[in-house]
This record gives sequence, structure tokens and C-alpha cells, in this order.
Amino acid sequence: MKILGISSFYHDSAASLIANGKIISAVQEERFTRVKHDASFPKNAIKFCLEYSKLNASDIDYFCFYEKPYLKFERLLETYFSFAPYGFKSFRTAMPIWVKEKLFQKRNLVNELIKLGAKKDTANKVLFSEHHLSHAASAFYPSPYEEAAILTLDGVGEWATSTIGIGNKKNQIRIEKEIHFPHSLGLLYSAFTYYTGFKVNSGEYKLMGLAPYGDPIFVDKIFDNLLDVKSDGSFRLSQKYFDYCTGLKMINHKFENLFGERSRKEGQPITKFYMNVAASIQKVLEYTVLKICKNIRKETGQKYLCMAGGVALNCVINGKIVKEGIFDDIWIQPAAGDAGGALGAALLSYYEKCRTIRKNSNLSKDHMKGSLLGPSYNNKEINKELEKVGAKAKNYSIDNIVKLTTDALANQKIVGWFQGNMEFGPRALGNRSIIADPRSSKMQKNLNLSIKFRENFRPFAPSILEDKLPEWFELENISPYMLLVLNLNKSKLKKIKNRNFNDLHELLAQKRSVVPAITHVDNSARVQTVNKETNPLYYKLIKSFYNKTKCPILINTSFNIRSEPIVCSPTDAFKCFMGTDMDVLVVGNYIMYKNLQNKNLLKDYRESFELD
Repeated sequence: MKILGISSFYHDSAASLIANGKIISAVQEERFTRVKHDASFPKNAIKFCLEYSKLNASDIDYFCFYEKPYLKFERLLETYFSFAPYGFKSFRTAMPIWVKEKLFQKRNLVNELIKLGAKKDTANKVLFSEHHLSHAASAFYPSPYEEAAILTLDGVGEWATSTIGIGNKKNQIRIEKEIHFPHSLGLLYSAFTYYTGFKVNSGEYKLMGLAPYGDPIFVDKIFDNLLDVKSDGSFRLSQKYFDYCTGLKMINHKFENLFGERSRKEGQPITKFYMNVAASIQKVLEYTVLKICKNIRKETGQKYLCMAGGVALNCVINGKIVKEGIFDDIWIQPAAGDAGGALGAALLSYYEKCRTIRKNSNLSKDHMKGSLLGPSYNNKEINKELEKVGAKAKNYSIDNIVKLTTDALANQKIVGWFQGNMEFGPRALGNRSIIADPRSSKMQKNLNLSIKFRENFRPFAPSILEDKLPEWFELENISPYMLLVLNLNKSKLKKIKNRNFNDLHELLAQKRSVVPAITHVDNSARVQTVNKETNPLYYKLIKSFYNKTKCPILINTSFNIRSEPIVCSPTDAFKCFMGTDMDVLVVGNYIMYKNLQNKNLLKDYRESFELD
């Protein structure tokens, strides 16, 4: 049975194909359109999934959408009526879109699928899953567990913002508890994202990265005024400080008055005040999620936990759950946001239709194929694209590619690394990555300002050989999807004198460990463990770097610049390479050096990036 899952029309549209319960492919629409967080119908993603498996749309048994539009519309109407007459402006803005488009989403989906080659009776094949059930399915079914508790946390689906469920040995998912809109940890965190000057639904990870620079001095103020958390972890938000129910903003003037400062505007300096705000809401979120997790273990008795939803991408919290030892192990869906809903919807449909049993015998191995589920290019296709864009590239054996790349990295060069299938989800995992030497004290600044064009406080993640993890980090839990923050071992840290936590520039200049470029201000790092079974080529590269330098770690950041999606094609990669201060580009068996490229072409790409 072949099932295509679809998520779209909010943010991070995606498509995923499964066949007889096995995950075949999955990809976000943004990677093709080059529009970050693209919400449009994922026609390009669907085309890829079909072409990758040599299928036509007419070959698909079922199409499953990741949420139920009518339930969402019900929530919208009830919310507006509850707060009336407030919110009329927002109501007037939203209603024409719903009446014209979203209420007839099934018809629109069918029409789009027919354009892609589906049969005219496709309406009988279109299914709908609930938003948080899709998240739960995306977390449980690919996990290595036969039975587990499931926690989903995000902004809002139809009504639910948080759910607790159980996945059993018969592959059934049962939702036990829900918290409904407007009470939402995801929306609470997004409100603070907005307040600190970052973009909602994309800047939450910036807030998380900023938090260690501040002091959590507003924790009591948040608990006393904004958030009421019960002993079991259930919670309620005081709506008088927020504007997301009826307005077109996340917060109102009462929120700003509570903290005594106006919302930071994008581009304004990040003062100590906003660092303290970030530290405070991060601490509040950690406290609340840990309380929820402890109650889940107590009430369900489950040894394992699966997680999905946007809040599950807060890898600091995930690391705390592991460190607390609440569960024997946890597994987090690498595409935990709405994109992953496409995969969850497809898997849920399959197990509901087929009632088959999924047996897991290896608790260390999941079913996500390393989340390497997107497009790939063979060397013939790569050469064709590189010739078209005017690249000066040389072809080598893969062993020589590894050697040349290792030499470049050891000489402090910044390398664009493009190999194999593209990653599904927000993290680059070694196939669409920018990589560099973590031992350099200047590399974090260089990467942020000259390559990524982003805020200089942002930390970088380490990719480490899985078998070397215990030597470098305090916990030994593998983290193949870069979803756990772990502390470096004390033996790798350096003593710092006169730590001035009020001066961001001074903090950034401090060499905190033997690998300063991946060591955050609190001596932590968002770790990716790499093994040779899941990604043999990336493992081989890191091992080669280790053999040369005795350092089993590379900086790994996504192959893109600020406000752009991760690169998808060799052409995307070359454009990013030429428009930034990247030194070397490796695509398949081809390697390119910046100083050997056409100078006029280099000038054109630089100018186009500046215009963008």
C-alpha cells in the first residue's frame, strides 16, 4: 500500500511517501521554491516523492492531509465569538480567506492532485488526520520502541496545543490527555520570541540560543502573571497579556508594561534586558515540560518517550529530560514541526488501514533512515549543473575528495559539503552542510558574519564520531538528529578569568574550551552523533579529520544563508558558495576552490546576494 502524506497552508509545507509502512521519501516544499517556510500546496515536494519511486499520482492508494480544516474553523469561530467585540479586525481579515479557500480544502486538494496526474475519483482517496495525532504518529511509528508514551507540544493545531498519548504494541495510538487553545506553551514561547525582536515561527531557536547569555530574573514574574502550572504539569495562560486570540500581534501593551520595556525591533541592539528575558522564558519552559514529563512517567509507567511538535525542537529542554533520567530513553522526530505532520499523517493512515504489527528489535535504531529522505544527484547530473553555472570544478575519486576536504578543514578553510540525499527537517545532518574546524577561536564569528550573515551570538553545532562521544561530552546518549544539548566534559574546558556577562562581545571572544567554535557560553553544545551505518561518507570525513588532528569533531551548520532554505540542488550550492566567503565547495565527486573561480562570475554572485 502506497500512501502520500501532505502538510500545507500554514507553514513548512511538505510531502512524504510511505510504501507498506516503510518511509521512502520526505521533503519540504521550501527546498524547491527557495521560499523559507513556504506554506503553499507542496506540488514540487509531491512530484519529487513520486518521481523518486517511479510512480504516478494515480498509483497512490491514499492521500492524507495532516489536519482537519473544519475543526480548525470551529476553533476560529468560537474564539472570535468568545472575545467579541474585540478582534473584529482580525476576524474581518481571516474570514474571506476561510470562506473562499480553507472551508473547501478537500476540493482544493483534489484539484491540485488531479493536476499532478491523480484520477478524477481521487476525492475517495483523500483522508484527514488531526494535527496533534499526526505529530504523535510521526514520533511513535518511526521510533525504535514497540511501546512508548508520546508527548506533543506546539502552538496550536485544531484545538489541541499539547497532548499526551500512548503508542502500544499493536501500533495503535491513544491520546489520553489534551490541553486546548488558547493555553499553549508554543504560543507562550512565540510571544517572547516576538517580544525579543525575532520572527514568530522561525526565530524561536534564536531565543533559545540567546538564553544562556542572560540571567533568569523574570521567572517569578512570568509564573505570577502569565502562566499557572499545576502539580501534574497542566497549565493555563492569562489572556489579558496576549493578543494572539483576537489581534494581529502576539502580545499587547500590558505585556510590555509588565516587563517595563517595549518590544525590541529587528535590527536594534540586543541589550542585557532582552538576554535576561530570553533566559527567563527558557527556564520557565524547561520547568513546565520537565514537570509534564515526570507526571507522564508516573501516570503511564512507560519507560520510553516519543516527542514531536515545534516545542520538541527546543534541544536544551530535550537535553534536560535526558539528564534528569525521567525515562530510560527518549526519541524525538527530527522534522518535529508541521513538515513532519505529512509523514505522521501517512503513517497513521497506513496503520489504521492495514492493522499490521510493526516489530522493533533494536532500541538503538529507528526507521527514519537518518532523515536523509530528500533529493540526491549523481555525478553526471552534478557535472551538468556545474557546467551550466560556469563552475570551475575538478573530479576526483571519493577517497581523494575526503583527503582534499580534510586538508582544507585542517587549514582553517570553510567548506560547503553537498552529498547524497537531502535532509528532511530543519537540521543539516552532514549532507547539505557547511563544515569547519571547531578548534578555531575565530570560526564562530567568521561563520556567523561572513557566511551565514546572521547574529553573532548564534552558536554552532558539533558533528562528532559516535564512538568518541563519552570522551567529549558529559552524557553518552546518542543524538543523531542534533536534538540534544549536552555539556562538554570538564577536561575539555579552559579557565576563564573575569567573565563579564553584561558584555556580549567580551563573552563571544572568550575561548571556553579546546573546541571554542562549538562551545556555547554555558559550556554546552547542540550535538550530532555520526555513525558509519547511517552516513558512511560523512563519518569517513570526520574520521579522516580526527586521524589528522586528533579532534573527532567538525562544525556542522546548515548549507544556507539567513532567510534562505537549506540548499537543494548543486546550483543552489554553487550560488551560496559564490555569494559568501566560503573557501571550498564539494559536491559529490567534484571539488571547487574559491580562488580558482571566474572573477567576473564571483562579482556577479556577490552583487546578487547583496541585492537579495
